[in-house]
Amino acid sequence: MLGQGPAMHPAVERLTEILSPGTPPRSRDRAAVEQKLGTPLPEDYKDLVETYGGGVFDETVRLLDPECPDEDHNLLAQHTARAEILAGLWRTEAKPAALRNEAEAQVVPWAYVEDSGAHLYWLRRPSQRPEEWTVLLNEGRGPGWESHADSCAAFLLAVLTGEAETEYFPGLPSGSHQFDSNDDILA
Repeated sequence: MLGQGPAMHPAVERLTEILSPGTPPRSRDRAAVEQKLGTPLPEDYKDLVETYGGGVFDETVRLLDPECPDEDHNLLAQHTARAEILAGLWRTEAKPAALRNEAEAQVVPWAYVEDSGAHLYWLRRPSQRPEEWTVLLNEGRGPGWESHADSCAAFLLAVLTGEAETEYFPGLPSGSHQFDSNDDILA
């Protein structure tokens, strides 16, 4: 199962203090997911998926789930789809600087912003462990990219609390937080 470790990532633990996970998520086969993706996943992401499952935070940030039956919300399906989309895009637009500077670096999607076209990616460098991956945000309907030095859970927490330095979440923070599980949305 994803995220079965001695302690929960501090950012995920803080998220649970401001936002109840709700219904327990389905079990996930961590080894199979990582084998299909071709890389280990960051522990904070595993903790997020084990704690919340896939779904939408504050009606804005959709966390991709590696075993969601809907391909639009599935980490593995979106990894394939986004790789194809970005490969086509980068024939006419410049790659973000972080990807131009290191030949083996790549992006892996972990979430997207509802109704905006923006996607949140890990910046994956072969020289780094997954816990060192940082966040890249692509505005989705334009060439804009933002780089954030946070892990995915820390960035999500910063977005939901209004501490993130980004212009892409104008409706956040909200007065009260909510999480809508894919299991409930897709039922």
